[in-house]
Amino acid sequence: MKTEHQAYVAVVGPADPEDPVVLERARLAGRLLAERGYVVVTGGLGGVMAAAAAGAREVGGTTVALLPGDDRRDASPGHAVVLATGMGEMRNALLVRCVDVVLAVGGSWGTLSEMALAARTGVPVLAVGSWDLPGPEVTACEDVGEAVGRVADLLTR
Repeated sequence: MKTEHQAYVAVVGPADPEDPVVLERARLAGRLLAERGYVVVTGGLGGVMAAAAAGAREVGGTTVALLPGDDRRDASPGHAVVLATGMGEMRNALLVRCVDVVLAVGGSWGTLSEMALAARTGVPVLAVGSWDLPGPEVTACEDVGEAVGRVADLLTR
């Protein structure tokens, strides 16, 4: 018997973005995803991760942090479930394999690794102001609203 499950969407991006617009986009992404009932999963630290969690929590959404270290106290506020993986950068692979869709907001080396791992393993990637990667696995979106709108389309494929 097939059961329905709540969709999980990762919001990934830089922990310390130079442009504050990136944080505004991440917060909006978290809020819009949560309003649609999606679980928001992040790497659990600062920057885009904290902003997305805060946005989701503002509307009562469920947020999950997958930390690279082994201390749950390192999680940024706004994460309801905190998992300390102790895996360092390898947690990026775990993060993308735990979700149905990855939404990249902004870009850093860690973001690039998450996008590449997702694309390589068949997890769809939506990108807003992020790395411009070749191939059909990554879809560049003009804004967060467009990206969140595409999540439902990807989940029905």
